[in-house]
Amino acid sequence: MSKRSIKDMVNALAKVLKEHHAPHEVALGVAIGAFIAVLPLYGFHTLLCVIAAVLIPRANKLAILLGTNISLPPTIATITWTSYDIGRLILAHKRYPPLSWEYVRNFNISRFSEFYYPLFTGSLVLGLMCAAVFYVITWIIASRMGRKHSLGK
Repeated sequence: MSKRSIKDMVNALAKVLKEHHAPHEVALGVAIGAFIAVLPLYGFHTLLCVIAAVLIPRANKLAILLGTNISLPPTIATITWTSYDIGRLILAHKRYPPLSWEYVRNFNISRFSEFYYPLFTGSLVLGLMCAAVFYVITWIIASRMGRKHSLGK
């Protein structure tokens, strides 16, 4: 990698960090990232972040990426289990089996749709709930940090 391309990348990163840093824009970015993180589209979260950054230009782009960090290995099982259970509640008329370690152990590809449909449905609801919670928390923190920063000038 040449010095020129490294310098261009650093300048691009600095531009992203400087733009859209109002509390609403940062909170919106984190909320979008949190929503994406809950979706069971494993392996596509980064691509979805890029698409969201393009489609929602007022959101802080770095915050979108940071928001996806709620879906790390320690939290994936909890997110998946909760999403599946929410989906089962919403789709109660279909009588999907409860998620258990035995169900997971005996899982095979033929049961994929039986598992994925309630998982995806529940993840939409859980994602919206997480997005709302993370928006509020981030907005409060960003607002306070902005006030402290402006007082320090």
